[in-house]
Parts: sequence; C-alpha cells; structure tokens
Amino acid sequence: MTVAGAEAPRIDHYDWAGGREAMLRFGPADAAATVVVALPLLEEANRTRALAVAVLRMLAARGIAGVLPELPGTGESVVPTEAMRLADLREAFLAARERVGGGVVVVSIRSGALLVTRAQGLGDAGGWSLSPQTGAEVVREWQRLRAAGDGVTVGGNRLAAALWDDLAGAEPLAARVLRLEGDPRPADRIVAAPPPWRRAEPEADPALAGLLAEDIADWIARCDG
Repeated sequence: MTVAGAEAPRIDHYDWAGGREAMLRFGPADAAATVVVALPLLEEANRTRALAVAVLRMLAARGIAGVLPELPGTGESVVPTEAMRLADLREAFLAARERVGGGVVVVSIRSGALLVTRAQGLGDAGGWSLSPQTGAEVVREWQRLRAAGDGVTVGGNRLAAALWDDLAGAEPLAARVLRLEGDPRPADRIVAAPPPWRRAEPEADPALAGLLAEDIADWIARCDG
C-alpha cells in the first residue's frame, strides 16, 4: 500500500542479550515521537503485519516515526520458534525501544500487549493496544489450535512447555484499548471491522489502517498535550 508523502521503510537492527535482530523504520529520523509496534505471536503476526505496516506508513505521512522490530523466535529471526520465551521477547522488545531513543509510543496488537511491562519504564500507563489478550486467553486459543491440528504443534509451530507456563499468568498493560465489534471486553473505543488475525491470508485493510492511524495520532497528541 502506498501512502502519499511517506518514504519507503528503512532496514535497521537492534542488539539484545541473545543476539541481533532486524527492524523496519518508517518516517522522519528527527520525529518527536516514534511508534514501536509489538505484533501478536505466531501466525497472527503474519496476518497483521500488512495492517501494521500500513498504519506506520500513514503515521509517517503525519510526521510520526515508526519501528516494526523482529523479535526472537518470530518472523525472520534466526532464533528457532521452539526456543521462544516470554522473558526473551520482553527483553528484546525493550532493547528495540531503547535503540530508537527519544519519545517512544508503544503500540501492540493482540498478544503483543503481553510484551509490555511496568519494568520497561512505562509505569501503569502502558501504551495503545488493539484487542489485547491475557496470557490465559492465548494459552486457551493455542490449546484449541493444537487439538484441531496434529495434537503436538500450534499451527505447525513447536513450542516449549516453558512458554506455555510463562504465558499462563501474563496480563496486558495498556492505557488506551480499541476492540473490534463483537468483542465484549472493556475498551475505550469499539471499531466496526472484521478481525485481520482471523483471515486465511494476510490482506491490507486501508479503511481499518486509516482509522487506527488516526486514533494513534490523536492519542499521541492528547498525551503530549
């Protein structure tokens, strides 16, 4: 998707205790605010990546910078998915944020909200989140997927027992929450749109991306004000 006034994303990297991971940068290098996105885990990351990129392009056109980091065990990371641990994901996400520097705004989608913690310096405020999940909700969903599949993997992903244990008690941290129509959980705003993480194939949704970008930009302006 092309957004007028937005430059092409730039490939960058960040280092954490477990090695080096890639990240995409959007928007001006000298922006006052930079949005760092935490995608959901496993296959939902693939289904929401196009939406996240579209949102970051639209924010870049408004002069708001953005970063989309790869995390250990996800995407193009060299860390095997079976080696994924919640503590490592949180540590790497914090390292990506610190690599950005300046005014950082955390945006998360679904289980990505579990990567944001009070220990990362956000206090109780958290960030902006689309349909955040609890760890228990993620575990139940993965159990259903595993039972519906081969009984061993989750959508073809072999996961360590330690990751399941870590997620079981994890809670999301977010200051502003948007949810999609039909989701009865508490939210600051309800959006009428089909959930992109339920689609069989990743697809762009310009209308939803535009709405989310506008809400994020307005929220940043209110926080700065």
